[in-house]
Amino acid sequence: MPELMNTKEVAEYLRIKERKVYDLVRARDIPCTRVTGKWLFPRHLIDRWLIEGMASVSSSAVSLVTAPVHPPVITGSQDPLLDWAVRESGCELALMSCGSLDGLERFASDEALACGLHVLDPASGSYNIPAVRQAGNVVDAVLIEWAWREQGLIVAPGNPLGLGGVRDLAAKGARVALRQEGAGSQILFEHLLAEAGIGSAGLETLPGAARTESDLALAVCEGKADAGLAVTAAARAARLGFVPLKRERFDLLVCRRDYFEDPFQKLLAFAGSPAFAARAKELGGYDVAGLGRVIWNGG
Repeated sequence: MPELMNTKEVAEYLRIKERKVYDLVRARDIPCTRVTGKWLFPRHLIDRWLIEGMASVSSSAVSLVTAPVHPPVITGSQDPLLDWAVRESGCELALMSCGSLDGLERFASDEALACGLHVLDPASGSYNIPAVRQAGNVVDAVLIEWAWREQGLIVAPGNPLGLGGVRDLAAKGARVALRQEGAGSQILFEHLLAEAGIGSAGLETLPGAARTESDLALAVCEGKADAGLAVTAAARAARLGFVPLKRERFDLLVCRRDYFEDPFQKLLAFAGSPAFAARAKELGGYDVAGLGRVIWNGG
């Protein structure tokens, strides 16, 4: 074993489950330190702890760092199915929708226990993993698949401008509602524009930015915008038209320790219920067959 063990290695060394290691860290019952977001366990101190049968070790030579207690909040991107599941599951988690990259920054700063993400990496065509790897302080976390979703243009009922894709936005002079910088939908929209050879300067856009997909749908509903990029569920909820363009994966990034706690487990258990499956079908544009699958493990 190395002199500095990670959580998996110390679990093997102590012959206990990794979840128990996190319980010991949270209770300050095991000598450890945190470096760049990763819990490390000096082997000689673990040996002393075992020999002396101590509940905790505290000396000038040992730094016991209290595990951060994360607020019971899911930050990041908004998802209509997630919003509904959080309310209906009784998991007692709060939602703070602020866009994928802003949420990722908050998560890395220990301001939330989970973060909703749908960040396309144009270079690889993959979702979320490149953004998480670049975020820094997310070592003790896992990326869990929530759903595949259908993204497209929300338009007025009947699609009066006959929009068929992003090229038509410029060609037909559509007024476009944008999302804020760092939102997953805005990242995808800019990628689709680049693929079509259209610069943002060639579009007629609304001033400001819609902070959520619901806000974007409202702008179309009120006649302030002709179109904007969002998911099928947002269009259906506002009884608007929809032009499908792209399937994307929406994931939940969660601290490994918090994954095992009651609130998140309660949410996942509810997501496996018939009521959840029925709601996903009702909202439209969702594929939840892979929900709960571990996409990336920061260990």
